[in-house]
Amino acid sequence: MATKSLDHDQLKKYEQVLIEEKKQTAKIIGDINDIQKRGVKDSNGDLSSYSVHQADMGTDTDESEKRVYLLNKEIEKLKSINEALRRIYDHSYGICEICGEYIPEKRLRIVPFARFCIECKSREEMKKRRKP
Repeated sequence: MATKSLDHDQLKKYEQVLIEEKKQTAKIIGDINDIQKRGVKDSNGDLSSYSVHQADMGTDTDESEKRVYLLNKEIEKLKSINEALRRIYDHSYGICEICGEYIPEKRLRIVPFARFCIECKSREEMKKRRKP
């Protein structure tokens, strides 16, 4: 089990990385929301509010569903970033929430909002795959 947290300089470094990641994610969410608000008429150049052909309606629906999926992914990422920032402030950042060991710096550089070490994350993924 981990007995000490990351030092002050390391926490500050990751705090800045997470704040920048948060800004970028918030911008992506805003951009997707703007596109959704403008609607199909503005995004595809049609002058009417109805697609001319069924295939066009299908494409419009497919594009809208993709945007909703991406929006949900970015919202989940934003939640993870906010949780990571909370862990920085309470000095539990970089410690696996399952086993209590340190998350390797290599992993934190790639996924700065990681909650689990690689081994525990792998086990969690395997559990999810096994569920019907």
